[in-house]
Amino acid sequence: MTDIINLAGVSRMFASDPPVAALTDVNLRVRPGDYVSIVGPSGSGKSTLLNILGLLDLPDSGTYHLEGRETTRLDDVTRTALRGARLGFVFQSFHLLAHRDVMENVMLGDLYTGGRRRDRRERATAALDRVGMGHRLHFRPGHLSGGERQRVAIARALIGTPALLLCDEPTGNLDSVNTAAVLDLFDDLRAAGTTLVVITHDETVSRRAGRRVRIADGRLTEIPVAAEVTVPLPVLGGTR
Repeated sequence: MTDIINLAGVSRMFASDPPVAALTDVNLRVRPGDYVSIVGPSGSGKSTLLNILGLLDLPDSGTYHLEGRETTRLDDVTRTALRGARLGFVFQSFHLLAHRDVMENVMLGDLYTGGRRRDRRERATAALDRVGMGHRLHFRPGHLSGGERQRVAIARALIGTPALLLCDEPTGNLDSVNTAAVLDLFDDLRAAGTTLVVITHDETVSRRAGRRVRIADGRLTEIPVAAEVTVPLPVLGGTR
């Protein structure tokens, strides 16, 4: 079975005085249907890793295969098309258009997927039903709770049936009740076969994932299922 994500020896350095090593020799494999959390504090390299996984930035060294396709040597147009077709994004800030209703916001997410225009509304409705928002089709974001707005944002990310759902602090703007509801939804999506990578600083959010990875000083370590200590990544391919 082809990995969804296969990072091998990925490093990213930012020019400054002195230079900053945002990522150092990162190795990570994510298989179809995995639910992986990447947890770490501010400044640990989470955002840089997200940008590389999301095809928004390039590593200085190493390789990134997405569904078996090496991405670091693709031109910008091809990378953009691949990002739109195979990746779904969920952010801390929901990025919903206030003057558009729920249905329109989700349909806008399909503009970048290469999906057929004629059945866009049908697929948007199916995505909203999937996240439990089928009863709010014509509400505007201002009339929704934070948890409902995040569900709409997740539906928008799912409309193109992405290979990977990348979530950046998806509960950062939610209270505990809505956080629990969104995490329950992630459990349901994982059970239905969706591959998720959730990047967070919140240990509680991280513990809901099937696999946990910690990032610190630009390096990854896997957190064993039955322990809270970190060990070098033996199962993600490669050593440092």
